[in-house]
Amino acid sequence: MRFDVLTLFPEIFSSYLGQSLLAKAIEGELVKVYPHDMRKWANDKHNRVDDRPFGGGAGMVIRAEPVVECVEAVRQEGSQPGRLIMLTPQGRRLDQPLVEELSLEPRLLLLCGRYEGFDQRVSDLLQPEEISIGDYVLNGGEVAAMAIIDAVIRLIPGVLGDETSSVDDSFSSGNRLLEFPHYTRPRVYRGLAAPDVLLSGDHAQIAAWRKQQSIERTTRRRADLLDRNAESKDE
Repeated sequence: MRFDVLTLFPEIFSSYLGQSLLAKAIEGELVKVYPHDMRKWANDKHNRVDDRPFGGGAGMVIRAEPVVECVEAVRQEGSQPGRLIMLTPQGRRLDQPLVEELSLEPRLLLLCGRYEGFDQRVSDLLQPEEISIGDYVLNGGEVAAMAIIDAVIRLIPGVLGDETSSVDDSFSSGNRLLEFPHYTRPRVYRGLAAPDVLLSGDHAQIAAWRKQQSIERTTRRRADLLDRNAESKDE
């Protein structure tokens, strides 16, 4: 799968691309990530990409020309144009079903904003899909792009090694419950012991315990997920 990240600050991704799971996926040629500097498409000698908003107001707005021309050029690099996503707090909320949908795409182009956002003509001309990672405002779209990449690559066959490891993740399509608690060595730490059932060797009992723990945890923390389960079963 290929990710193209269109940003004003590609250097932010230098260390990110070297982190363990993503680095292994890139090394294994399961994933490709290409940061692109939108400043290269600026049309003046100072590589200026932003300007004051018409009508006045605080902040600066990213101009349409470098963004549109950057997207058009980057799309030409691949065998297919890919799915263009603009990271914005005004977009569709990112959730696991959407992550699963995105993981089926061969190529994603992630458009990272800054300042007060993009000139509206970027959206008018390119018609990107707008996605938000939550109801809050970041300094730029780069962190949101990393969140999408991190979530999506977990679902790409071969990335995690154990193909079943993402199946029980919280919010996955087959599991609308929060994940059960995990334990490892030592068996007892500061007076707190791992549950005996996990060391029993009885896989049926372990599975039942884990499901019950997921239900109880979801009831305490995210009861709204149980309501969604009930609604989906009624449909």
